[in-house]
Amino acid sequence: MNKELPLKTIKYLLLVLFTEISLLGFSQETDTVIPVNKSPEKILRKIDIRKIAENDFNFWQDNFSGHWAGVDFGFNTFMNKDYSGYDSKFMDNDVFRSNSTYINIFQQNFGLQHNRNTIGLVTGVGLHLQSYRLDGNTTIQRNENDVIEPITLYFDQNQKSKLSVVSAIVPLLAEFQIPVNRYENRLYFSAGIYGSYRINSHTKIKYRYDFKKEKLKVPGHYSIEDFRYGIMARTGYRRFNFFVAYDLVPFFKKDLGPELTPFTFGFTLLSF
Repeated sequence: MNKELPLKTIKYLLLVLFTEISLLGFSQETDTVIPVNKSPEKILRKIDIRKIAENDFNFWQDNFSGHWAGVDFGFNTFMNKDYSGYDSKFMDNDVFRSNSTYINIFQQNFGLQHNRNTIGLVTGVGLHLQSYRLDGNTTIQRNENDVIEPITLYFDQNQKSKLSVVSAIVPLLAEFQIPVNRYENRLYFSAGIYGSYRINSHTKIKYRYDFKKEKLKVPGHYSIEDFRYGIMARTGYRRFNFFVAYDLVPFFKKDLGPELTPFTFGFTLLSF
């Protein structure tokens, strides 16, 4: 004759069964842990950390890298113009024929974070090649008092006149980077100061004489400030990079020429 088990007995049996199953599972889990008698250093060498975060922080690229080295191309103009004491605005230049080329040959980076590489300082050394295209029959000269004077030339047609300056330039920029999509693709913005020192300057006239093309190049100081400094801002993403630069020192020395402040804007042709 079948008898039903008391409810308390059934609960007791279920509790015992659950306990046995739990102990069995724990013992099986612990049995999978196999001790290895090898050096931890040899084991860690086989782990490729680069695969841990391909699209996130990368421990192997933890050095901050800024944006300075390369070749920049820009356009020159003057701001804050003051021609007091002159009869003409002889330094009014053709902006899109007045060019700047920056050849930034050296760059040094300083990261400002311990665990990331998106904020830092950038400095370096470069050459700044400036040219200002003037009116075709106008050039400048420095008189016996070092004062700059305009000269009107009378040649045949197709005249070209420009003033060129070559300077060494050293920037100090604070740069902020924002990773976009993949970690190595970054939108950046940098701003800071720069100092430059004039190495060479000259005027050049191109003209025709007896239907032959001629040119006259005249090196000289032209009372240009040797040491200049200013502010610069740069921004970009991948191949698209732009910059602006504004001198805080007038182009000519005080009282030796019209008061003009150089301003340059442009883009990066090549990044190193």
